[in-house]
Amino acid sequence: MFGNPSLMTRIAIGKGIGFVFGLTGFILLPYFLPDAGWLLRWGILFWYTTLGAIVGVFGVFTYHPILKLPFPWWFRSTIVGAWMNFVLTFFAYDDMQVMMNAVFGADGALSSPFWFVLEGALVGLLIGYFATRFGGEGAETVGK
Repeated sequence: MFGNPSLMTRIAIGKGIGFVFGLTGFILLPYFLPDAGWLLRWGILFWYTTLGAIVGVFGVFTYHPILKLPFPWWFRSTIVGAWMNFVLTFFAYDDMQVMMNAVFGADGALSSPFWFVLEGALVGLLIGYFATRFGGEGAETVGK
């Protein structure tokens, strides 16, 4: 089923895994942040689905286009996941700060919302692994 490298397979796997993480956040968010609104919950669901799609698309690049250095899947997917959650933290900083304070306390070691950047890196790494394992990587995923 997954014999030939395929960009569509990469994107589908990425979106599927991202959807699972997003759905988990959608369901569990009220337990961590009881005041979480529907927009934040839906936003997290769509955000992680989109993150998976972007990690899948970036599987085409195996070399950095400007520096001409190798761009292995584990580096590429980790950087994309971390960057996407860095941007998410900027968009929803206040809500994430309230959630982190509720879970870890205001003076806790993990009270900074920027810990979501590490979470994005790990989620991106997981998505990148499965997308590369079953969808291939490089220019051959685009087809001819």
